[in-house]
Amino acid sequence: MGVEVAVNGLTKSFGSQKIWEDVTFTLPEGEVSALLGPSGTGKSVFLKSLIGLLRPEQGSIDIGGTDILQCTAKELYEVRKLFGVLFQDGALFGSMNIYDNVAFPLREHTRKSESEIRKIVMEKLELTGLMGAEGKLPGEISGGMRKRAGLARALVLDPQILLVDEPDSGLDPVRTTYLANTLIDINAQIDATILIVTHNINLARTVPDNLGMLYRKRLVMFGPREVLLTSEEGAIRQFLRGSKIGPIGMSEEKDDAQMREEMAQAAAGHNDGAPGEDELQGVPPQMQPTPGSPVRQGEIRREQRVRELLDTLPQNAQDAIREEWAARGIDEHQGPGAGNAGAAPAAAVASSAAGGPQRTSAVDDHYGSSE
Repeated sequence: MGVEVAVNGLTKSFGSQKIWEDVTFTLPEGEVSALLGPSGTGKSVFLKSLIGLLRPEQGSIDIGGTDILQCTAKELYEVRKLFGVLFQDGALFGSMNIYDNVAFPLREHTRKSESEIRKIVMEKLELTGLMGAEGKLPGEISGGMRKRAGLARALVLDPQILLVDEPDSGLDPVRTTYLANTLIDINAQIDATILIVTHNINLARTVPDNLGMLYRKRLVMFGPREVLLTSEEGAIRQFLRGSKIGPIGMSEEKDDAQMREEMAQAAAGHNDGAPGEDELQGVPPQMQPTPGSPVRQGEIRREQRVRELLDTLPQNAQDAIREEWAARGIDEHQGPGAGNAGAAPAAAVASSAAGGPQRTSAVDDHYGSSE
């Protein structure tokens, strides 16, 4: 089963440049979460901080009861064994073939025999569509195949926490969908806590249980996916639409003059780069595990928690959740799996206007606020 990751008051800088500050939220155990944000907002830096590769100046990162910013090097080494990480470029060893790259964690951290290792490695290669490529070097395969090899390596120890950095990087849209479905299947099979950093809006709209966004060095929002997908906050709406109209520019933010000019161009009929309004209405159905997969326990726990906090969420999010549950035949007060769901703490949503984060009223701290 996955492990809860609780981040509190996290601040990270490089010299005088602040990357993000006072980031607070919790990744619920065994659920799939995604983190969005414009390029350069420190999403990859955040992932590296979670595994102790980078050290924030302030705050805490509690993983299974251990604060990795206060623990010893030996304790950090043990905590890292809980993780599987898929880096943006795959981060494969160039001098090793795909088989040896995937086998590396097993040889490093276990005492399994080579026959046991081969069985596990070939299972992961088959899962990621790389059967037949195990003898090739990373330089002999495409970027998309390197990405899938990195995922296979991240999975060989059956991690309790899986961090995925830009899973669509180097992949075409069809294979991105297959990879996303693989992540959902993995969550169903091993109940791992998964955090995906992505710019892919289709993936963000259809895969995770929870969504967050970094912007202007702050966590703008984190909570059930319906909250962010129905938000009217300017930066969130602009990002999800991929539009020029809004506070995000080629640099992280734009001035008022540029905003007025772009709004005037749009009013005059110039395409702002966004799809038609009807294409992004509402909350699309969430991707489900492949038929025959185990029941996804994270979905059951998430459903129970959302039921407990439903009345505290923004009205648009409440309506979207109730509509989805009605379509699936789930009773708002006692849905399928409610009796089996774990007693997870209630969630909370952190949201901000341009000035910084604000707490949504009557909502608990589980989904984090920076104030």
